[in-house]
Amino acid sequence: MAIEIPSLNGLEARIAQQIEPTLTDLGYELVRLSVLGRETPTIQIMADRADGSLIGIEDCEQISHAVGAVLDVDDPIPGAWTLEVSSAGIDRPLTRLKDWDRFAGHLVKAELDLPLNGRKRFSGIITGTRENSAVIRLDDGEEAVLPVDTIRKARLVLTDALIEASAAMLGIASEEEGAEEEEAPRRKTPKLNPAKPGKGTKPGRKTH
Repeated sequence: MAIEIPSLNGLEARIAQQIEPTLTDLGYELVRLSVLGRETPTIQIMADRADGSLIGIEDCEQISHAVGAVLDVDDPIPGAWTLEVSSAGIDRPLTRLKDWDRFAGHLVKAELDLPLNGRKRFSGIITGTRENSAVIRLDDGEEAVLPVDTIRKARLVLTDALIEASAAMLGIASEEEGAEEEEAPRRKTPKLNPAKPGKGTKPGRKTH
């Protein structure tokens, strides 16, 4: 399966390839994956529903159990590791080319690996994509074309327009209800420790 996130490589890319079929079968999409730490690495997974809407706590738990089972079998990391699953949130990172089309019209901040026209950091309104690049309109009205494979990180800026757009997608009837819905998906599930050497066993987890 081809990975939609161009910034992934090495171990992170390998783990993404292992878990994406399971996420797809469950109706989710991988937004970001990071492996942090050395002695007991933490695999951080950020996901959405396939329709682009935010996931909740129950979704995080379902993903944790399903992905944990896959990683127990494939065993990409020797020894002990932890798994952390969360929603992308409203002010989400943009990691895939299609994210830039989906959030056209919203404010973004981006940082590149290498300078483009003498600068690495950009801020502006997303206008869409062009071939394999993200296009934004800068404050001075100029256009910046950012190749997605050179983007180190990019994140939407939380604005009233973004909050309203997210609320409309979730079908929230009032601002008060919207605040409750927006807060819950940003919570993370407790870290789960697959049963590896030095860790206690967990229900449904493989022991080695």
